[in-house]
Amino acid sequence: MSYPPILAPAVPRYEAKMLSSVIFLAATGFTRRTISFVCATSLVVVVATGFIPGVADTYPSKPVRIIVPYGAGGIADVTMRLVAQNLSKRFGQQFFIENRPGAGGVVGMQAAREAPADGYTLVMVGGGLTIAKALFKSLPYNIETDFSPISTTASYGLVVTARADSPFKTIKDVIANAKAHPGTLNFGTINAGSAQNLSAELFRSMAGIDITVVPYKTTPDLANAVLRGDVDVAFEYYVGFQSPITNGQMTVLATTARERANNLPNVPSVSESGLTGYEVTSWNGLAVPSGTSADVVTKLNHAVGEALRSPEVQKFSNDAGMDARGMSPEELQNRIRSDVAKWSQVIEKVGIKKR
Repeated sequence: MSYPPILAPAVPRYEAKMLSSVIFLAATGFTRRTISFVCATSLVVVVATGFIPGVADTYPSKPVRIIVPYGAGGIADVTMRLVAQNLSKRFGQQFFIENRPGAGGVVGMQAAREAPADGYTLVMVGGGLTIAKALFKSLPYNIETDFSPISTTASYGLVVTARADSPFKTIKDVIANAKAHPGTLNFGTINAGSAQNLSAELFRSMAGIDITVVPYKTTPDLANAVLRGDVDVAFEYYVGFQSPITNGQMTVLATTARERANNLPNVPSVSESGLTGYEVTSWNGLAVPSGTSADVVTKLNHAVGEALRSPEVQKFSNDAGMDARGMSPEELQNRIRSDVAKWSQVIEKVGIKKR
């Protein structure tokens, strides 16, 4: 779909007002010199104060699409739909979700990169894209330079779990056992190179322990491996293990974020459990193609922040173990860069080959 420019330039509207003023002055008998002086003075004021109405003044004037580079129904997709509904109410224009799954997010991200930089195409970005940047030799987009960040929409850590009858009750138990019996423990995750997988690898590296990280194809496969006792510890997002956790089949030893999760206030973080400095926090957010007006980005940032504070978004996020909190475009840009650097180091250290 082709998207035309979002509206007629603002300057002609100002010129129309200026022309009206000139006609009025001439009609009331002012001399040409006086009229010229008034016009020149007005222009100086406009340039000095930035009074000329900009693109953001009437944005949005038509529906806005939000590309989600994954399939419908996932936790990030549902969160984005709640945010989109809230933005639609606030702006009086429809913000609609367009799911563009494929190739691990590449299809959607490429579509967003090729869209006009007019503010009418937003794209959901996330921590997984920073891993992809570190893991793949080349991609048809650059998460660091092809997009202008707007804000995060949610952040969330993983849970480190074990079977309910496991002898491990704390992270210290796990580390102590691994050091006493090198090479005997299995840590389960999903696919090699995923955030879950790299989180386990980072844990192994920082703890200085000899364990085996076993990647499974899907979260259900991983859950079954935990319950069968095939793996001793697993790293996964809370929503993936919510059922066995709430049913009492699994116990949560720790969470990987810096702070305790809102929905698990009695569960310590890995860092406070003995592995000081360990932190893995995934996140989702919104961005626009590079070159989009900074005023539009600022306007969207403020609106997204307000949407995230809405009761419906807060409740859904808390129930899912997420922290719905925004940040400035500059903060998100710095987060993207730091995450790419962090995962590049982890991938290199554990010897994962770039694809």
